[in-house]
Amino acid sequence: MSRLMRRVLVVSTLLLLLAAVWWWGAQTARADPPGQGPENQVCLSCHSNPDSKIRLRNGEELSLYIDAALFDASAHGKQGQRCTACHTNISGYPHPPFTAASRRDVNLASYTLCRQCHDQQYARTLDSIHAQQLAAGNKNAPVCTDCHTAHYVTPPDQPRAKIPETCSKCHSLIYNQYKESVHGAALINGANVDVPTCEECHGIHSIEDPRTARFRLKSPQICATCHTDKARMAKYKISTDVLATYVADFHGTTVELFEKQAPDAPTNKAVCYDCHGIHDIKSIKDPNSQVVKENLLKTC
Repeated sequence: MSRLMRRVLVVSTLLLLLAAVWWWGAQTARADPPGQGPENQVCLSCHSNPDSKIRLRNGEELSLYIDAALFDASAHGKQGQRCTACHTNISGYPHPPFTAASRRDVNLASYTLCRQCHDQQYARTLDSIHAQQLAAGNKNAPVCTDCHTAHYVTPPDQPRAKIPETCSKCHSLIYNQYKESVHGAALINGANVDVPTCEECHGIHSIEDPRTARFRLKSPQICATCHTDKARMAKYKISTDVLATYVADFHGTTVELFEKQAPDAPTNKAVCYDCHGIHDIKSIKDPNSQVVKENLLKTC
């Protein structure tokens, strides 16, 4: 073999090795998260098409498109969740007939699948006001996928302002009040982690009806969770004596007695939010506050 041919052979071999390394790197970069294997790619061969959709019986269109990048960046995608872990009735193509009459029926037929992995959280929702509304026939009552989405689940509190924004999907009027309040403005405009979001007052999955006597009677203790926290209140030079002074007066003594002895009995004795507001709480330095001197008589 001539010297020239040997050089050509060496160069060709090096080029082949470089090509193999490049190909291996490209495949690694496109690889599915651990656990998915090739299954999701098979599903995405159809469902990565933005125009993929079907028409439901009520005339609505249901998009069947999945953004692979958003799914892979989601909590489930990062864990390597397979499509058929949730879509358990899919084992091949063609798929079983789609029987849901509307987009809402699709959500209501699918959200219970969350229980397979999140049984504790699901169980807590069963006694919530949302579940009660759903059982009473309100098909718009929120279910898991309304708050967390179906395919693009991300941490529900990152950033923390995401919590009230999620609740605003149904409670937009309340959200508009909250974002202008001393609590909401500090969170949304200042990313203040010390102020309460919806879940600190109402809970997360086991949300109860705030219109009940039981909720009203325990509301001072809810407010006290933050307002008796000495470290937190010291940052803002707010007294932590508010609960003690409230319980010591006629209103607070009566409310405390009712809460312990008759938690479901209604009472007209004032609780914190009767004076300070509910979602629209203002700073006591704000001239629009319900408890500034100029407004106090009207509030009482």
